[in-house]
Amino acid sequence: MRHADGGLTFETFGPVQWRGWAGPARRARQAISFALVGTILTLSGATTHAHARLILPNETSVTEPTGAVRAIAGWTEFCTRAPRECTVDTAEPPAIPLTVAVWRTLTSVNRRVNARIRPLTDQAHWGVVDRWDFPDDGFGDCEDYQLLKRRMLVERGLPRRTLLMTVVIDETNEGHAVLTVRTDRGDFVLDNKTDAIRPWRRTGYSFIKRAGQDGPAWVSLEGKDGAAQVATAEP
Repeated sequence: MRHADGGLTFETFGPVQWRGWAGPARRARQAISFALVGTILTLSGATTHAHARLILPNETSVTEPTGAVRAIAGWTEFCTRAPRECTVDTAEPPAIPLTVAVWRTLTSVNRRVNARIRPLTDQAHWGVVDRWDFPDDGFGDCEDYQLLKRRMLVERGLPRRTLLMTVVIDETNEGHAVLTVRTDRGDFVLDNKTDAIRPWRRTGYSFIKRAGQDGPAWVSLEGKDGAAQVATAEP
């Protein structure tokens, strides 16, 4: 018999009599039962210790906005269709504590969405050059992956204000959308190109602009000279 949580009970091994063990067969059965329980507890303990040894990133760098800019047209159209997704609640914190639980949630959502959604261009998907939307039919391009991750993270209790759609120039010199998560350990990036969650400086991307945290306007991530904040691959 199993508990509702999947744990094993002594009924799994048949009736156990704690007094009057008679004969080698019963003594052997007792020894096997105790050994199996001990193995299960040892494995459980090893799993717990492995989780306890999870080391969080020690990144402290953040992307620095340099002023308000016009939002991406696809984002503006998306907000017309789904205004609740674009509302900024300034009562929410601008960054979240990066705990073990939060890191596991970010990792789980990033991997699940990357595995579940199949890449498809907006032209092939919607018949238009650029459309931002949820990939609820299982297909989408970069921004659609990130919109779904953002929705799932909000459903899991993370504040929407800390989950920012971001536009970058990728390693092929093409425009690309990622999701920036602002934490007390720095800015981290969820990306459909990798299951790894990376500090923004280790993505190899040039950061152009992202959604703002104080209203509907986006913010520029380029300096006064127009140069984008460039993520470098230093260790």
